[in-house]
Amino acid sequence: FGYEFNEDGELRDKESGEPFKFKVKNKHTYNQKRYEALGEVITEHVYGLLESDAKLKKINIPLDAKEDEPQGFIFASEDASTNPDKLLVLIHGSGVVRAGQWARSLIINHSLEKGTQLPYIKAAKEKGYGVLVLNTNQNSVIRDGERVDIRGSAGPERHTVYVWDNIISKAKAKHIAIVAHSYGGLVTAELAVHREEEFKKRVFAVALTDSVHSLEHQQVPSSVVAFYKKNARNWVTSSDEVDKEIREFHTRNDCPRVSAGHEKHEFTSWSAFKSVMRYLEEKYNALSHAKPITPTNTNTPPKKTEELLVDLSTDDDVKISNDNQGATSKDETSNKEEL
Repeated sequence: FGYEFNEDGELRDKESGEPFKFKVKNKHTYNQKRYEALGEVITEHVYGLLESDAKLKKINIPLDAKEDEPQGFIFASEDASTNPDKLLVLIHGSGVVRAGQWARSLIINHSLEKGTQLPYIKAAKEKGYGVLVLNTNQNSVIRDGERVDIRGSAGPERHTVYVWDNIISKAKAKHIAIVAHSYGGLVTAELAVHREEEFKKRVFAVALTDSVHSLEHQQVPSSVVAFYKKNARNWVTSSDEVDKEIREFHTRNDCPRVSAGHEKHEFTSWSAFKSVMRYLEEKYNALSHAKPITPTNTNTPPKKTEELLVDLSTDDDVKISNDNQGATSKDETSNKEEL
């Protein structure tokens, strides 16, 4: 494509040094397909950065996959399963984004710093966390011209529960934090419901960036609602300064909402980054003063992955305009496209 990332992580034309240009021909269909093809290359590049720069390792799933079975993968730090203290789990939103990305359009039109999860991974490792990066939109592969589901990852919710049951729950970390963007917030809420007792026992903080979840619409039990009110926070789009409380009547039975310091959905993970990391540190430091959580006995065994709700995110995104080039993509950029 003739582009490269400069020292500041900005995508630039190799010859002219100019930013990415969406319109190269007078045919929109061609320009759109070119943009989407570039996006696929970006995905592979970010995968590579997770391994080379962030020093994460790729873990194929399902863990017991047969040789010819469709597989997906996630990324983990070397100490993700052995860190005895704390683990950070990162969950992106819906659409075309994959592991390591918050928003593909930001990577292409702005920088790796603003559009990827690399700043979170670096900060978490510096603070002593093991790190796990989920890949919730990697749900199937093409075999002989047909789409075949990846076992345990047929949808974002199932992928997350599979990773919880087979990797997170077996990790040694006593304290788990989750950072989730957009549809990843809904996925996290579903996990909290289906693995409630262990979730409440081990997760000490849930940081959401413009999450599209609704505890009321998802019919979340009151015990989980109480947990969210105490241990979760949602940084939402707003023109107000970062962390200013946002009070809305329809979210009274949900986690607190504060300003992410930006009015565009796709920017919220980047704009709230420092605030999110402070929040996690505050919640972690408060653990030594907290009383042990007494699990609620519901007398109901956890649901198997196969019993989870049908994936709610399939084809739920609509095509929208690219940040400043007039492209349309299935990047997640507004609450409307994901609801």
